[in-house]
Amino acid sequence: MKRTLIWCSLGLVLLVSAARSQQKTGETEKAVEAQEQQWLQAQKTNSPDLLAPLLADKIVVTEADGKVLDKDGTLAEYKKTKWDSTEYTDVKVTVFGDTAIATGGFKGKGTDATGKPFDNTERWTDTWMKMPNGKWQCIASQVTPVKM
Repeated sequence: MKRTLIWCSLGLVLLVSAARSQQKTGETEKAVEAQEQQWLQAQKTNSPDLLAPLLADKIVVTEADGKVLDKDGTLAEYKKTKWDSTEYTDVKVTVFGDTAIATGGFKGKGTDATGKPFDNTERWTDTWMKMPNGKWQCIASQVTPVKM
């Protein structure tokens, strides 16, 4: 009898723990997706200041042309880029503990840092990490052009 009660109690503890873990994962997915929407808003409003707090100091950004940028380089590019329109599609977030992978589609039109007009369709992957201060920041971003 005692053994059955112990096993039932252990099972209940594991179920409660799993439910809390799933709830936390759902909250994390929503938090990271909100960060992605802030990133999109930074593009829509041509406001790199909205993007800056989302990027980790040591972020690695690989652009569609293969150029690799750090945080300062990314923000400098955003300051020179003028977006006429931007939209995300198919945004998904997958959580792995204190790391999350966000993926999606992107369509954007505007003028790049060199003054050249662009009309891009891309897929992107962003890697987010929960920092010691509890905030989520992007630590890596990769953009791949979609051939139409």
